[in-house]
Amino acid sequence: MEPEPIFRTLGDSVFAPTGHARGPWDPDALHGGAPTALVVRVIEGLGTGLSLGRLTIDFLGPVPLAPLSVAASVVRPGRRFAVAEATISANGRPSCVARAVLVRREPVALPSHWTLPAAERLAPPSEGAPAPFTASRPGDPAEAFHLTALDLRFVAGDYGSGPADVWFRFRRPLVDDAPASALETLAAAADFGNGVSHVLDFEQFLFVNLDLSIQVAREPRGEWIALAARTAVGEDGTGVARSTLHDADGPVGDATQTLFVAPR
Repeated sequence: MEPEPIFRTLGDSVFAPTGHARGPWDPDALHGGAPTALVVRVIEGLGTGLSLGRLTIDFLGPVPLAPLSVAASVVRPGRRFAVAEATISANGRPSCVARAVLVRREPVALPSHWTLPAAERLAPPSEGAPAPFTASRPGDPAEAFHLTALDLRFVAGDYGSGPADVWFRFRRPLVDDAPASALETLAAAADFGNGVSHVLDFEQFLFVNLDLSIQVAREPRGEWIALAARTAVGEDGTGVARSTLHDADGPVGDATQTLFVAPR
């Protein structure tokens, strides 16, 4: 039997999330990585022939565990670069809005005096420890994006103690029976920077990311994507999580998240 997907298609640009899209904050709301991966799939489906260079997504509120309508369009067409926008709505209200810069990627002859720096590689996922995540509180649902959608392996740092290097791959299809692409895995993993490198106690504090910005230096490859994540929190109720994104060949880009911090 095929594993249950994270989203099921209900109709034209309408998707129903399953419990595997659920986040840790609210049993009726999604983890930010699930709609982010869905946005990437829909934008890639616009057929521009270009590659994702940057994605910014603003979360206007919790994305509910309910049928989601996704609208996407190219607002600036072009052969070298283009700009696309997407909105995810539920119950007639937008939950998040995204803007993507799409670029043409092709070989470029660089000056002879320039050589690419040696790629930095993290320890492979085979050397990592499985994530210690469990349902946050007794009685919480067993299905959630961080529990049942993804396989996570910590290769440096420990959950809840600050900086961490973590590999991610999907355990199940993203939409219907279609597996996630490397770029969709990267988008999903990027939203975990705050979570895997958090420095505050989950039971005592909220530390929710309000947005996510991803820059892709080159196309990722393979089923595993890693974050080298670091979180900084200020005394004014804000913070930022910064992550370097990796595939097996080395860094592929960066991600940042603006954080809202408050006592529970």
